[in-house]
Amino acid sequence: MSRTLRMRSLLTMGASAAVLSALAVPALAQQTAQQGGTVIEELVVTAQKREEALQDVPIAVSAFSQDSLEAQKIDGGPNLQQAIPNVSFAKGNFTNSFNFQIRGVGYKAVGASADQGVGVHMNNAPMQSGNLFEAEFYDVERVEVLRGPQGTLYGRNATGGVVNVITAKPTEVFEANARAEYGNFNAIRLRGMLNVPIFGEKLAVRLSGATLKRDGFVTNTFNGHKVDDRDLYSTRVQVMFNPTEKLRTNFLWERFHEDDSRARTGKQLCTKDDGPATVGGVPTGAARRYLTQGCVSASIYAPAAYGTVNTSGTLTGLLGNIFGFTGGDANLGDNTSTNLREIETALDPLYRSSSNVYQFTLNYDLSDTLSFTSMTAYSKGKVYTKQDYNRNVSPVPFNNTPFTPGGFFNDPQVGNTNKFTTIDVSSATAEQFSQELRLQSAFDGPLNFNIGGIHFTYRTLTDYYVIGNSLTLSSLALNFSNTGNPNCNPATTARCIGIDTAADPTGAGHNYYLNRTPYNLVSDALFGELYWQANEDLKFTLGLRQTRDKKAVKNYSTVLLAPGYGLTLNPTNPDQRARFSELTGRLGFDYKAHLGFTDDTLLYAFYSKGYKGGGINPGVPANSVGIRQTFDPEFVNAFEVGTKNTLMGGSLLFNATGFAYDYQGYQISKIVNRTSVNENVNAKIYGLELETIWSPVRNLKLNANLGYLHTKIGKGVSSVDTMNRTQSNPAYTVVKVGPNSAAVGANCVLATAGVATILGAGAGATLPWACSGAAAYQAFLSTPAALGGAGLPAPTAAFLANATGLYTYGAGYSIEGVAADLSGNELPNSPHWTTSIGAQYTFELSNGWSATLRGDYYRQSKQFARAYNTEYDRLKAWDNGNVTLKVEKPEWGLSIDAYVKNIGNKLPIVDAYTTDDSSGLFTNVLTGEPRLYGIAITKSW
Repeated sequence: MSRTLRMRSLLTMGASAAVLSALAVPALAQQTAQQGGTVIEELVVTAQKREEALQDVPIAVSAFSQDSLEAQKIDGGPNLQQAIPNVSFAKGNFTNSFNFQIRGVGYKAVGASADQGVGVHMNNAPMQSGNLFEAEFYDVERVEVLRGPQGTLYGRNATGGVVNVITAKPTEVFEANARAEYGNFNAIRLRGMLNVPIFGEKLAVRLSGATLKRDGFVTNTFNGHKVDDRDLYSTRVQVMFNPTEKLRTNFLWERFHEDDSRARTGKQLCTKDDGPATVGGVPTGAARRYLTQGCVSASIYAPAAYGTVNTSGTLTGLLGNIFGFTGGDANLGDNTSTNLREIETALDPLYRSSSNVYQFTLNYDLSDTLSFTSMTAYSKGKVYTKQDYNRNVSPVPFNNTPFTPGGFFNDPQVGNTNKFTTIDVSSATAEQFSQELRLQSAFDGPLNFNIGGIHFTYRTLTDYYVIGNSLTLSSLALNFSNTGNPNCNPATTARCIGIDTAADPTGAGHNYYLNRTPYNLVSDALFGELYWQANEDLKFTLGLRQTRDKKAVKNYSTVLLAPGYGLTLNPTNPDQRARFSELTGRLGFDYKAHLGFTDDTLLYAFYSKGYKGGGINPGVPANSVGIRQTFDPEFVNAFEVGTKNTLMGGSLLFNATGFAYDYQGYQISKIVNRTSVNENVNAKIYGLELETIWSPVRNLKLNANLGYLHTKIGKGVSSVDTMNRTQSNPAYTVVKVGPNSAAVGANCVLATAGVATILGAGAGATLPWACSGAAAYQAFLSTPAALGGAGLPAPTAAFLANATGLYTYGAGYSIEGVAADLSGNELPNSPHWTTSIGAQYTFELSNGWSATLRGDYYRQSKQFARAYNTEYDRLKAWDNGNVTLKVEKPEWGLSIDAYVKNIGNKLPIVDAYTTDDSSGLFTNVLTGEPRLYGIAITKSW
């Protein structure tokens, strides 16, 4: 055993090459310091599903004890990025979704069947849906973050890496602690733990819990309310039962509950698109309202980005203009506050989430050299969120029409109002079960193994509603146009849109948007790793995993404004299924090098292959064509070399990792025709990570991390950018899609010369019907006005539809636009540089008291929110600084902490989400937390 390893006091301090512990140097290290040096303490981790010292693991892994989490104010999953190189984090636009991204690999697909690129585990058990971005860390033994594909031991959706939360387990020693914290925004945090041994080392119970209640970070200027508050709690019960020395078990039950006004999305930005005043030199006049896409592609940091959506560029605004209950932009003259912490909504957000997790772990020593592990896990949860779809209240009321007498409309779901009001409801229920069996050896000889299998099932039902009074108005108007009766009965009348009259939507109405996805997953895998210790210093590892995924979705079409009533299964493929069977693994070696200038050096090199299953795109509008029902799996072929070094008598750790990925089938999403469409692209990734921690003198500790990341999308990759369908080519013009198409409210591209001719003929108001093609356009133009057409003479209709060049497209162009070349672009959310530095010093005071002052700084360089890499997609660099002070007297088990997070009160935009054409292409931005400060007191027994 090396001198450095002898000096390791494992599991006592929790420092890693990524983080520093907040604790004073323990007795063993103090003794070493008196002999001329200090020693960096290490955690024991289970990155390879066996206990190993962090510096002995040939994987790029960062680990955090509960103390180091508190010292660096890493309250939950979102804060982890500030302490790990090449990691980024952002919430998703939809319920309980997030993108924890490692080395450019994460989660940019959308849909119930889409998998995370970074596996989230609790006590080594996979969590398909969990509370990583909602809940806070409490009473944990450690949090491990493994970087790079971990498919062999951790599973199918670990192409980027793994986040593994290890809870503190019951012990045979009585202990307890209680922590109370108060901060700005009236934040009250309470945490506690009680560990009670009942029968020595055989039976013990551990109870722990945490609660957070605070005021909102965001002001709703419409009503003056503070929103985006928190009111949540989590409790955990664990029972350790070890009937014999060979048999050890642990049972866990964790409960999470939240009921508050958490904002699922942030500020809404839009550079307003007024539409062109002229097309081909011809004034657009009143037809200008049909030539806007709502918002244009421009920097989200420009002052103009605080405009509002031109409602004429939305589905409801388009139909409102056609049927007369609006007359142009209902947001005319309105702008939003330039404060990213202010929104204007008629409805305050509502957020409710709850879950229960049950785990049972059994370890049995079959012999001194062979152990068996069984891990059983079950969880069930639900989440319901409701908020205003828009972030401004329209200033222009409805027109006075037969549908809106006096400018008011009484919507069954929204209520009685005189303005555009749209509500977005996102909910889900989820249930999962996993059973893993594993056999592990500890032979004295050169060969050892770790083999096992896992069965995993997951089922969920997700509902996403968009409910609006303008949608119901449009349904009534279309019914009147199609049947002569706005309140027709869809059961007896053809072409009649069914309207749900219930206050709470039943899901059967066609007067609102509903994307319902019942999803089932069954995944089975066999895995194993073989370790060959060639000599005392050299070890080879071979790992293989065979995974079989079976995914099934009830394929409901989205039926907004479609005739009929009730949910509609896709008639050609009502049960969409996808199956994948893949072999993944890793091969490499690690070598203990004996160098004259280090105490311990580990060199390692590995090839690994990661796999993430493909899936099924969410439901599409009825009668839609050209949208793929499924998307392909993604694979990462990763090459990694690294070194972990202990120097200067154990006072300095220096780790370095280099990696190169061949990324095949990267899953990325965009919104088309009011649904998410996931596409696959190929990319190359390479980078470097440096991590160091140094204790030059007793009580002083310094750490620094540096990550460099280069990502490049492969050649020949292209995709239509809905923000710029024409790629700014003046030969083409964007037009709103009219009600004769299933894609009503989306955008199409027509030849500018043809559009100019239509405008010059005084038929500009008919342009939306041209988006369905020449035949449909001609039919509309020639249909008598009394029957809902334009009523033009047949020769005129034929000329306008066929002889104006409206559908004359150059190479690469079509009615959808032209695909942008993505070759060479960067992957989304992949900053080139991530940097963090930290320092702490412990002052030894009289009577056993000490004070530890710590500071941390983090910086992330600029990046792009989408793969198109336009100026609109650019996210600026941002940084963050934290300061903590801890005063404690261990003899009393008493500590007092004060902290300031985000000391500069920066408000960065960390990600952005682009909505679809029918919503006007507004942008929901996600921001960091404001400056937070507070004080806490902890008592331990």
